[in-house]
Amino acid sequence: MAAVDDQTPPVLDETTCGTLLQKLQQIWDEVGETDDERDKMLLQIDQECLDVYKRKVDHAVKSRAHLLQALADAKVELSRLLSALGEKTYVGIPEKTSGTIKEQLAAIAPTLEKLWEQKDDRIKDFFDVQSQIQKISSEIAGDSEQVESLTVDESDLSVKKLDEFHMQLQELQKEKSDRLHKVLDLVSTVHDLCAVLGMDFFSTVTEVHPSLDDSTGVQSKSISNDTLSNLANTVLVLKEDKKQRLLKLQELATQLIDLWNLMDTPEEERSLFDHVTCNISASVDEVAIPGALALDLIEQAEVEVERLDQLKASKMKEISFKRQAELEDIYARAHVEIDTEAAREKIMGLIDSGNVDPAELLADMDNQIVNAKEEAHSRKEILEKVEKWMAACEEESWLEDYNRDDNRYNASRGAHLNLKRAEKARILVNKIPALVDSLVAKTRAWEQERDTTFTYDGVPLLAMLDEYMMLRHDREEEKRRLRDQKKFHEQMSKDPEVFGSTPSPVRPLGPKKVTGPRANGSANGPASRRLSLNSHQNGSRSTSKDGKRDVRLSAPVNYVAMTKDDAASHISGTEPIPSTP
Repeated sequence: MAAVDDQTPPVLDETTCGTLLQKLQQIWDEVGETDDERDKMLLQIDQECLDVYKRKVDHAVKSRAHLLQALADAKVELSRLLSALGEKTYVGIPEKTSGTIKEQLAAIAPTLEKLWEQKDDRIKDFFDVQSQIQKISSEIAGDSEQVESLTVDESDLSVKKLDEFHMQLQELQKEKSDRLHKVLDLVSTVHDLCAVLGMDFFSTVTEVHPSLDDSTGVQSKSISNDTLSNLANTVLVLKEDKKQRLLKLQELATQLIDLWNLMDTPEEERSLFDHVTCNISASVDEVAIPGALALDLIEQAEVEVERLDQLKASKMKEISFKRQAELEDIYARAHVEIDTEAAREKIMGLIDSGNVDPAELLADMDNQIVNAKEEAHSRKEILEKVEKWMAACEEESWLEDYNRDDNRYNASRGAHLNLKRAEKARILVNKIPALVDSLVAKTRAWEQERDTTFTYDGVPLLAMLDEYMMLRHDREEEKRRLRDQKKFHEQMSKDPEVFGSTPSPVRPLGPKKVTGPRANGSANGPASRRLSLNSHQNGSRSTSKDGKRDVRLSAPVNYVAMTKDDAASHISGTEPIPSTP
């Protein structure tokens, strides 16, 4: 055995079963093994070789089965990946299905590697887009702090599915953008309203949601339905508050202006509240100045109104008499007679009794002033014609005096001026009948429209006009009688024998003079049936200090020589007015 061990072993590449068997035969020969032993050992070697072959075959079978299973699994995985990725075909898939199993596995392995990489990338894409969808959805729902764990469905990783998620994400991003713009607009509106109302914007807006503060980023602001709803409600509440405050401030501004006008408050004092009165006619949307409707400003205006009300009560008599004086002046200029003393006594009694609200009293007096102005306006046209008529009557009276002056043509100082005035007066006097007719027609129309008598300083105007026309008629008759008498005397002086003895000289009577509207009756008729107005002789057209005539007419106590009832009954709507012959 030692000799066998000492022998150098053959090279492995040269060792074969034959060489080994030959070597074994040599050893047996040296040892002297019997043939039986040799056969037995050869059988054993054959059996051992068979077992080795069997094991190798079994291993080969199992290896082949494993490779076949791997190939089948690879094909299944390939199909599953293609289905999940939504790929109907793939460029890297081998077209040949022949060849050894390992060749087929080697051919399909690169495709699987690429598909697995593509699947991983696709899962990341799905995770990213779904994460954004989940985040925006949570922001819209208002539960962004409770984000659930996200799981990607790997059974459908197709591009179509990914595009659907992208479209959903775009819609959500658009909705988020729209909501964010709405939130920012509402926050801006709240800011503006708080500024006008003098309120704390920070506390107001953070009460809706803490993220709405200006210190937080735009993308961090809450866009949930609750936030939008609460913001919209806050804006509505602030707008209503703004509207109510504006109405209150405008009411106070109106009261201030009324009180200022009532008490003639100087502009310097009024200017202190320009910030209140500047919005008296403004609409809600027009008021945008910060602090314009602050509560302290409204309280300041209320205090001022209360102060002026108290001041008004103490000056009530002065204010009321000022209103009464305005009312009396309107009626005086309109030549409407009122009992001023009784009115003032009534005002004094109401104020002293304390049974009337000062505001109501002033409002009543204001209504009286408005009514007086309306009545004065309705009388304006007639009064203008009365003024023209009275001016014409004055010129008529002056012309009669001028005609009776025997020295009117003498070359005295100012004679040429009187001559020009006489020419103009004759033209004006000739227009009096037409002027009176027009005045009568308008007066009657005025009375029929209002069912009342038109009076001038307490005297019916139609009675005055009728009186004037009667006097004018009497004057014309007197002139005619004097002309006949003068003609008779002239004939007597020319032919005294026809008329017998020469008559004694008779003093001629001067013609009657129509003085127009004068006071204290007329010299041309009984005082009981003559009515006239005061003229320049008794101060009806007085001369002011600067030499100008005052066209205002007055109505003195002795205005008429007959009672107003007699004057009113003296003329009727159907009685004809005599005209100048």
